[in-house]
Amino acid sequence: MRRAMLVASTAVTAVVLSAGSGVGVDAAPGAVEADVAHHGDVSLWGGRLAVRLHTGNHGPSDLAGATARLGFSVPVVPARKLPDACLWGGNQVVYCQSGALRADGRDSEFLLDLRAVGDPAEVSVDIATVWNGGADDHNPDNDKHHVLVPATGDLYVY
Repeated sequence: MRRAMLVASTAVTAVVLSAGSGVGVDAAPGAVEADVAHHGDVSLWGGRLAVRLHTGNHGPSDLAGATARLGFSVPVVPARKLPDACLWGGNQVVYCQSGALRADGRDSEFLLDLRAVGDPAEVSVDIATVWNGGADDHNPDNDKHHVLVPATGDLYVY
């Protein structure tokens, strides 16, 4: 199982690195413009970590998809089942790839039901786009978030 996760993680990393992020990099002439955005909420209680991730595109061009990286400040039990479009990138990272994103802001949604190793008093989660098809994104601030989540069971919205 661990070897399969490592192979999958390496494959995703290779794809992400070879495709380039398109974020903060000048796009090639004629490249499409799109505005990938991530929003959602995170909750932590008794070591359980619930994450809702919405990935959308505010246009002006449609995208074939986008990949988000969710990084956790504590190790997460990797044996938990992830949505089909998500995979483990190690014990503190999950990658989720959306389907096609139309330029109307409609989004794909992922629900992650995770368990932290131990029972931490808080967890921080970093969410960012790592691939957007090479689109030029003039508003990259709405696809990068740092969320501090105390173990209160409350929803922390980003």
